[in-house]
Amino acid sequence: MINNPFLPQRLVGRHKELEQISQILLADGDLLIAGVAGSGRRTLVKWAAKKVGARVITLDCLRATDGDRFLKLVAEGLLNAFDRPDEILMLQQMLKEQQVNFELEPKPYIKWKLASSGIWSLFQYLLRLPQQMAEWLDCRVAIVLHNFTHIRSWDRKGEWEEYLRREIQLQSRVSYTLIATVPEPWMHKLSIDVVELPPLHHEELYEWLEPTMENKGLRFDPNNSECIYPFSNHATSSLQLFKEYIQGNLSDAIALIRRIWLDSLTKSNQSSSPSIFLIQPHHVHHNMLALIEDLAPTFESLIMLLPPTQVRVLESLAIDPTVSPHSREYIQKHQLSKGGSLQGALDSLEQKGLVYGAKYGYRIALPTLQFWLKQRLG
Repeated sequence: MINNPFLPQRLVGRHKELEQISQILLADGDLLIAGVAGSGRRTLVKWAAKKVGARVITLDCLRATDGDRFLKLVAEGLLNAFDRPDEILMLQQMLKEQQVNFELEPKPYIKWKLASSGIWSLFQYLLRLPQQMAEWLDCRVAIVLHNFTHIRSWDRKGEWEEYLRREIQLQSRVSYTLIATVPEPWMHKLSIDVVELPPLHHEELYEWLEPTMENKGLRFDPNNSECIYPFSNHATSSLQLFKEYIQGNLSDAIALIRRIWLDSLTKSNQSSSPSIFLIQPHHVHHNMLALIEDLAPTFESLIMLLPPTQVRVLESLAIDPTVSPHSREYIQKHQLSKGGSLQGALDSLEQKGLVYGAKYGYRIALPTLQFWLKQRLG
């Protein structure tokens, strides 16, 4: 398999958000980073942590089915964040009084076999270690929590959640970072800063993309425009078509340009005079079709899991984008449910990261999904 040379080695856009997050981490603040899949939430945390010299402990709460499993995620996160030999040795020293086995081979690993009371005591102890390590190393620590609300599926009394929040607020070198699609009402009750990630501007995306393409022998043909393609109502250049197809989504841009590049390698092998490959509109369109063909099984499964009302809203927005899905004309035209049912479908799609809310004009958040729906509906 050919590696993807289009994975960014630097931050693409988001410089304002990077500065905002860096300042929050430096001030011992807690924050929520909200954005759809592919908007760069995890990348921002990584770059902000690097900028302020912070270690990152990442916990995906979806992987935890009970307290013991959550504790194993904490231990795993600690070992990943503090992985130098001297840091591993320090963690080992700190844990030697605890009822755990600290294994070093084949890689560092902490294991235990404890009753519920022992699990709770170990949780309290492990949660103090980030502060202690930060003091020893004179650095900061960001604890990044994905799918945080999943903890409530087993933490029915909210004891773990409450202790986690209280402990992190007490620690002077540890920040609590939530990753979510949209800010939920309960999140606004927390004393945390909210950083929302809109779609990237085309200029920000192209500033990274152009030199990266040049390095791989690619260039959009500046002069060529052909027939009308989906999402365009006029003859368009290859660059304009690319912009319209990926709509500021970095993940989709990476996937599409990589496919165009692989296509160009095939065509270059057939040519006796290698040179810069000029991308034409039909290259963009045909490779987009190939990309969504690969993604089709995933999208089919997604559609099957959604309620019919939400599917209907998605399909309507795909074939007929609008900033006013609540208008009487739009509802009648697409036979949508009225009132609260429509708003409930839009809110649910926004929480799933499939549709942007009113702030960004109720557009579908995943351009490849929109393209696939439009092709599927003919």
